[in-house]
Amino acid sequence: IVSVLLAVGSLNLNDIVLAQRHVWFCLPMFPMFIVFFISALAETNRAPFDLPEGESELVAGFFVEYSSLAFGLFFLGEYANMILMSAMVSILFLGGWMPPLGIAPFTWVPAPLWLICKILFCLFVFIWVRATFPRYRYDQLMRLGWKVFLPFSLLWMIGTAGFLMATGLLPQAGGVN
Repeated sequence: IVSVLLAVGSLNLNDIVLAQRHVWFCLPMFPMFIVFFISALAETNRAPFDLPEGESELVAGFFVEYSSLAFGLFFLGEYANMILMSAMVSILFLGGWMPPLGIAPFTWVPAPLWLICKILFCLFVFIWVRATFPRYRYDQLMRLGWKVFLPFSLLWMIGTAGFLMATGLLPQAGGVN
C-alpha cells in the first residue's frame, strides 16, 4: 500500500483512483499487486492460508464449534472481509470505478458497475485460489511473510521513492497531479 501512496501522494481513495486515469497501478507495480493480493488472502484466512492448529480446526474449523445464528454471523463476517479486501484491491491497483479504456463502448458502462465488476472478479480469484492451491503450514507462511514479502516490499518501496525522486515525478501536495 505504501508504494501506491508514494506514487499518488495522498491517502484519499478518490485521489488514488484518479491517479490511475492513464495506467492502472497493477501494471507498473505488478509485484506489489501480487504481494498485496496474497497478503489479502492470508489476512482473510482463506485457503491456502487457513492455518489449522487445533484438533477441531483439522476436522472442519468453525463448523464444529458454531451452529445456527453464530455460524451464520461468522460466515457472513468472513465473506464481508473478502468483499472489503476485493474492494481495496480494485481501488488500489485496478483503477476503482474507471473503465479499462477511455473509448466509447467502455465509457457507456456506469462507473459503479465497473467497480462492482472488478470486486466480483477479485472475489472469483479468491474462490479460485481456494480450490486450486494446497494449504500452507504455519512455518511456511511465516517464512513467506518475514523472509520474502517484507524485504521485497521494503526494497520496492525504496526503489519507488528513488524512482520518483530521480525522475521528478513526485506528486504535488494536495491532490493528483
